[in-house]
Amino acid sequence: MVTLMIKRTLCFSNPAYLSVKNKQLVIKLPEVETNDTLPDSFKKNTVTTIPIEDIGIVVLDNQRITITQGVLEQLLENNCAVITCDQSHLPIGMHLPLNGNSTQTERMRYQIEASLPLKKQLWQQTIIAKIQNQAANLKQIRETEVRNMLKWAADVKSGDSDNMEARAAVYYWQNAFPTISNFVRTREGIAPNNLLNYGYAILRAIVARALVSSGLLPTLGIHHRNKYNAYCLADDIMEPYRPYVDKLVMELFDQNRDCEELNKKLKSQLLQIPVIDVIINSQRSPLMIAVSTTTASLQKCYSGEARKIIYPVM
Repeated sequence: MVTLMIKRTLCFSNPAYLSVKNKQLVIKLPEVETNDTLPDSFKKNTVTTIPIEDIGIVVLDNQRITITQGVLEQLLENNCAVITCDQSHLPIGMHLPLNGNSTQTERMRYQIEASLPLKKQLWQQTIIAKIQNQAANLKQIRETEVRNMLKWAADVKSGDSDNMEARAAVYYWQNAFPTISNFVRTREGIAPNNLLNYGYAILRAIVARALVSSGLLPTLGIHHRNKYNAYCLADDIMEPYRPYVDKLVMELFDQNRDCEELNKKLKSQLLQIPVIDVIINSQRSPLMIAVSTTTASLQKCYSGEARKIIYPVM
């Protein structure tokens, strides 16, 4: 039996010098290192080290972070996703390894050769799982009537040709934040859209990392198609996981309605997304490990070993 270890998510919001030594990430503070009045013994005590193999995601969220090529090399060799943020502290880019699986060429061939009917069936399964999890959110947190959503989930056809996803989304977002009049889910919209944006970016990195680990191309989606999007498949597979981010954001918003600013406290809570408990295959698992189960099942669908993607159930 293979035991999967939950990897750490690191967020650097302050200036830092990041280097590597003996397969350890070495973290130094610039204000300490450049201060000639401080004794070497004090400087040594401020240095932090973390085993590279323990890290799953790194978020770089400060303009004054210095990171060496050696760090990037070893992080990517260990299948770590590295996220870069802009001046507004929102993720704008991601680094992923090119080779994440020993049988990658064969698995990519299965993915590339996947038939359109198979892709449509996989998308049908994905949307059913997404709408069901959205319905569970509304029922559990908002105590909202969800029989209509469950009916829409049951009516999803191959490829979601009737666009039940969009119908469910309208009802879902109308009820997700009832204290906000006419809330609309958009990237540039009012809070808590900012929290959702940040949470989804973390989720996207988790899914992209797992896809690479399963030997799949994150670019080649089963539904999403965009020549400017390098992570179409990640955007497909993360859909049933979005409600877990939504649930966390709903809870944070209910606790503190003043979330116009994405401060460090809110970020630290959103960075707990990888360790959220989910139920998958009738077992409880951290979200990051559950996503690996999902991507592994997707790979088996491509190769013909399975016919169903394994998704979590809320």
